[in-house]
Amino acid sequence: MRTRFSSLVTLKKSTLERSERVMQRANADLNSANIALQLSYDSLENIKSPTSGSITDLVASRVLMSSARDSITHNKAWIAFATSQVIQAKEQLKLDMIAFEKFKYLELEEMKVIIKQKQIQEAKDLDEVALMTYGRKGKK
Repeated sequence: MRTRFSSLVTLKKSTLERSERVMQRANADLNSANIALQLSYDSLENIKSPTSGSITDLVASRVLMSSARDSITHNKAWIAFATSQVIQAKEQLKLDMIAFEKFKYLELEEMKVIIKQKQIQEAKDLDEVALMTYGRKGKK
């Protein structure tokens, strides 16, 4: 049964589904950032400092450690950004869910009114038919 809210419900449902996809993408990005940070920590732990050798080995080791630390800093920033994206997506999803449920409720209430009107009209039609048939029986 179509009501004046049916098209709005369809629109809000598609918006809700889009928000759910954004939320899933944001969660996936956050998981990727967490994995990348863990890999950065693992790579930092795997770097061995040279105990003997030339100064170039020491400098190369220091540059490698510096690069690993930069990677960790970058991944921490990525996690902070991904977390903020998840929070924003969650808030938008919540708002979209509220809007969808509101219009769904309005559609349901309108359907109840339409059904009630149809029932009243059917009762009137049946009363009219009953009166017409009663009048015919009285004439015979």
